[in-house]
Amino acid sequence: MNPQLVENARKTLEAESARIRIELSEEVEHPRVGHGAQTAAATEVSESQRGEQLRKREELHLGLIESALRRMDAGGFGTCQVCGKPIALERLEALPWAQDCLDCHAKKRR
Repeated sequence: MNPQLVENARKTLEAESARIRIELSEEVEHPRVGHGAQTAAATEVSESQRGEQLRKREELHLGLIESALRRMDAGGFGTCQVCGKPIALERLEALPWAQDCLDCHAKKRR
């Protein structure tokens, strides 16, 4: 594996991890718009649900990032976790947290 690619991926992963941790630690309050109690309540529920979905997505993403960093430390970065073949460099450059090669990823999507 190209050491420069690994170093660049590590920097990207660490920066993304820090960004997500900050987002997850912040409580965002949304101001209410004065459209009546029922509308405000519905808006609040909708925003709360959307916020929870985003939080879950960010937590999943953080897990993928942490897993990639552990694979780097263990020497398994860039290897498909399904078939054991190398993950394409282009894929790793675009998604350094990728766990699988394109073939295995496509099979999961079917």
